[in-house]
Amino acid sequence: MPLGVVLRKSPGVTRWAAWNWRAVAVMPGAGPAAWRELRRDGDTVEFHAATVPLELHRADAEAYLQGLSSAVPSIYVVMREAEGPEALQVLLATASPFEGQDYADTSEDIVEKVPMPPGLIAWVREFAEAHHEEEVFVKRRRNKARTDQVEDGKGDARIRQTSDVFRAPRKVLQ
Repeated sequence: MPLGVVLRKSPGVTRWAAWNWRAVAVMPGAGPAAWRELRRDGDTVEFHAATVPLELHRADAEAYLQGLSSAVPSIYVVMREAEGPEALQVLLATASPFEGQDYADTSEDIVEKVPMPPGLIAWVREFAEAHHEEEVFVKRRRNKARTDQVEDGKGDARIRQTSDVFRAPRKVLQ
């Protein structure tokens, strides 16, 4: 599903950051955009920065359900700093909190949590419930073999002396 990402540019609160950029909303089914201005309030401007595909995968159904069970179900928008007038490049959007965490761990990318609209929550929930397979817990059993009987890896059986059991064998010349 194409997902439009709305970024807000507001004045920075310190002298070290002139502008503060944040992802504030997503628009399901949005058309293509390239930094189209949506709203302006003084120095604060909201842009439809990009439209990226939101892809859902069967293998991530458990992650989607985990994200939907949070207090505020969210889309994770992954961005990277860019050169030019657009300070951020939107890389992708995902509904998986696990994938969002993976991108946040690299410290190269900026990951923002944006609340999901109700229609998107229903779409993701329907997909996740249709493809989620409960994983059966299988308890592993210990091997009953006794390992304390043999001293493994000590010395070399080909060496007859007891003086240095860790010595490597030498070739005997006859």
